[in-house]
Amino acid sequence: MKPHFKQIVIVILSVFLLSCSSDDTSTPATTTPPVSTPPTSSNPPIASSVNYLALGDSYTIGQSVCATCRFPEQLKTSLNVMYSSAISLKIIATTGWTTSNLLSAINSQNPEPNYDLVTLLIGVNNQYQHKSFSIYEKEFPELVNKAIMLAKGDRKNVVVISIPDYAYTPYGKSLFGTQSSTISAEIDQYNTFAEKYCENNQIAFVSITDITRQGLNNPSLVAADGLHPSESAYKMFVDRMMPKIKAALQN
Repeated sequence: MKPHFKQIVIVILSVFLLSCSSDDTSTPATTTPPVSTPPTSSNPPIASSVNYLALGDSYTIGQSVCATCRFPEQLKTSLNVMYSSAISLKIIATTGWTTSNLLSAINSQNPEPNYDLVTLLIGVNNQYQHKSFSIYEKEFPELVNKAIMLAKGDRKNVVVISIPDYAYTPYGKSLFGTQSSTISAEIDQYNTFAEKYCENNQIAFVSITDITRQGLNNPSLVAADGLHPSESAYKMFVDRMMPKIKAALQN
């Protein structure tokens, strides 16, 4: 091959190779954008309007705290904020009521059995007034059954709350002194019976007694009268109750 012809061939090959190289552009990798999953709400919806009935005594009516500080009102407000539902509240409770008084009041008022939620907190005055424990054993189940009837006959809409322990208040300590341990033991007896009954009958039970037993170490949990729970304590009640309340309303 002649030298000048050889050079021409080399030049042509070089141009050809360069052309191939420039055409061989790799296709950029395409990345599939991640699928955005809407966040799951921690609060499944409840009815747009809820009828709530609170049954009890001074702990339900909120003795020595403001009207909006008692736990049923705080619960109503929390549910309204959480769900934007209209919550109507009726309270049947009076300071000093025993189980007998509450039964009599329910029978007398004869409320409509159209409640989506019923809470029951009763028994401290049975203990305080030294009533026979057998009265509570008979009447507490009657009150639970009344609550179920008022909750549209649905036991899932009823939430029972344990009895607070007033031995851990300035009033309890000053009045009963060394007998305060007896008060606690008797309240434990009431609460144990109530919890066991609720467990056996598939009724939601919420224990808040331990909160009230912080009363002497944390005075902010006791109302100005030195005996009843404060607004802060009732808020803790509501926080403790809320999982069972949600379960009742989401059924």
